[in-house]
Amino acid sequence: MMNNKRKLIYCTGAIALCLAGLAWRPSPTDSDKGLKDYYKKYFPIGAAVTPRELHSEESKLIVKEFSSITPENAMKMGPIHPEENRFYWPDADSIVAFAQRNHLKVRGHTLCWHAQAPNWMFRDSAGNDVSKEVLLDRLRKHIHTVVSRYKGKIYAWDVVNEAIADDTTFLRKTKWSQITGQEFIEKAFVYAHEADPKAVLFYNDYNTEQPAKREKIYKLLKGLREKGIPVQGVGLQAHWSVTNPSREELENSIKLFSSLGLQVQFTELDISVYAGRQGGQLINGEQQQTKATFTPEMEQQQLEKYKMAFEVFRKYRKQITGVTFWNVSDRYTWLDGRGRKNFPLLFNTELKPKKAYWEVVKF
Repeated sequence: MMNNKRKLIYCTGAIALCLAGLAWRPSPTDSDKGLKDYYKKYFPIGAAVTPRELHSEESKLIVKEFSSITPENAMKMGPIHPEENRFYWPDADSIVAFAQRNHLKVRGHTLCWHAQAPNWMFRDSAGNDVSKEVLLDRLRKHIHTVVSRYKGKIYAWDVVNEAIADDTTFLRKTKWSQITGQEFIEKAFVYAHEADPKAVLFYNDYNTEQPAKREKIYKLLKGLREKGIPVQGVGLQAHWSVTNPSREELENSIKLFSSLGLQVQFTELDISVYAGRQGGQLINGEQQQTKATFTPEMEQQQLEKYKMAFEVFRKYRKQITGVTFWNVSDRYTWLDGRGRKNFPLLFNTELKPKKAYWEVVKF
């Protein structure tokens, strides 16, 4: 038993330790919690995955931290439907099976996109462009086949991806728009709804916080809703950087799109440590950098941007029905393929939470 003097010394030391630790730190019980647990009462938290990650040590991190997954590439038209009469199912099947084993939700990505679309979709046997009727029929068969295969296993689909132009024109100039005009967008949603009436259907795009493009996307979605086209949500990709978007731009986008009665999801979230548009990509001859050091300055700027973003997400919890990170950790990200290592996520290359992680869950 302690005498009174020893008790006094012990208590004084304990107080000093407490005062030294006033900065917020996770409690011991937090070690068992993941992002999905902190945000359980808000919205699902997801990550884009590849089959490789599901057979690596990252799989444990995925199960602990996330409540939803999205195939990064496995369900895009080119990989899953490389030839007219051949589908490639193994990668997509493995991701859906992993989700079911671990009780995770799945977002399907994506049914119609100008990139990673196979050339056969647009060409006849002589190599000429097919007619609108032929292209729409091929699109219908593709969507019905893919969506029907995963009916009841995928709760939401990015039906059409990136159809709006970045320049002053309205629709992006692609084979889809050149052959069908806007009709491919409308039909894609109709076909997806036919195949799975219970799935939530999203239009998905980037730079949705930039006023000019935001207004064009709003115009598209408003027109679809007025026509009775079954689009129920908008996916704001959220490939951001430490310099953009601003809080005001982000809030304006959420309020504008939710005013149409649409669910809002942030579908491809990452925050590049490099300044620039759409996640710090190198655009229009910007000088390529090869720096691969995650500096204290980068760490602080990224921390502040993530903190701001999740403050806004929580504020609009009634409008937001999901937040998905684009990849799992800094070990591998799509932004690495631009001549420089990027560090855009909440987990580092050792799969450990970064300082930004604790800012995201500290509320």
